[in-house]
Amino acid sequence: MVSAFASAALSQSEIQKRLDRLLSDIHAATQQQIGYPVNQDFDYSALLPFLDYSINNVGDPFYPSNFWGNTHEIEREVIATFASLMHIPSEEAWGYVTSGGTEGNMYGLYLARELFPNAMFYFSEETHYSVLKNVRVLNARHIMIRRQDNGEIDYDDLEAMIRVNRDVPAVIMANVGTTMRGAVDDIARIRDILRDQAVTSHYIHADAALSGMILPFVDDPQPYGFDAGIDSVSISGHKLIGAPLPCGVVLTKRPYVERVGRAIEYVGVEDTTLSGSRNALAPLMIWHAFAQHGYEGFRNIVAGMLDTAEYAVGQFNERGIAAWRHKNSVTVVFPRPRREVFRKWQMAPEGEIAHIITMPHVTRGMIDELVADCAG
Repeated sequence: MVSAFASAALSQSEIQKRLDRLLSDIHAATQQQIGYPVNQDFDYSALLPFLDYSINNVGDPFYPSNFWGNTHEIEREVIATFASLMHIPSEEAWGYVTSGGTEGNMYGLYLARELFPNAMFYFSEETHYSVLKNVRVLNARHIMIRRQDNGEIDYDDLEAMIRVNRDVPAVIMANVGTTMRGAVDDIARIRDILRDQAVTSHYIHADAALSGMILPFVDDPQPYGFDAGIDSVSISGHKLIGAPLPCGVVLTKRPYVERVGRAIEYVGVEDTTLSGSRNALAPLMIWHAFAQHGYEGFRNIVAGMLDTAEYAVGQFNERGIAAWRHKNSVTVVFPRPRREVFRKWQMAPEGEIAHIITMPHVTRGMIDELVADCAG
């Protein structure tokens, strides 16, 4: 069998037809995208000239590199911005722009494993599916904790498991906005459990993929940052911020990273990240979004999303559909609809429930049509 790449090159018109067809399909798919936390409302056309160059953020963004075609300076500004949002002084913070939430979670857990090689890792069954994969890759001992009906970790089960293993350090994966229900684990209560069980060696990583860009912009947020007691956090860039490619930020404390770094002569940089070569466009996109919107702009965006979420709950309930959401959450949970409905709206079902996520591109008109479909 001859592979596609072994055949003759396509003509320019054939290439364009293929691209046009794919673009049309993708455009159609985005018109009813309501079930996943991906913001479709962005414009990075100002960055198109950068596609003419091969740029690479190899290595640690805080060290100079032999490869000059990078956006390290921009990346450092992005890290400083997130340090402010996560309540850690910029001089104490370290981080980098990742390929997305899975890499960010992996990095936080990797640091924890390096700090406490014999630790037990704890995470709830509501935790993002990447975490189980991550702990297996790290070959870390782990226990999955039950979840409560509202999606928060079951604190009694967590305490019981820590009590059994109180002789070893504890690494806790805390959810700051769970994938299906938007639940925020009570970090203070987790810290109380660690204190009550006299576990002095511990590490808390927060998965704040979506809510890490919501809670900093509301008046009464649940505790979520370094001031609440976390040691590292992963936040997505393509979710609330919006980007044409998956990306995110991982943030931690600088002394932790000094434990894992090593100098690499080949690129003339400190190797502290999980990947060597890294996307140099992603930091530019995140920086551009913050430069465009600023703090007040994102505050207004978040307020609009929360308003749409509350509208959705009201519309569902008026039609006799039991919908609900957590405080400060744009995740609206309701009974699983017919297959054709969640297929049409690209919703994410789990068991007997489904959810929608009121990202900036989700309008009240879309909500009305969805509710009508669910009630029909």
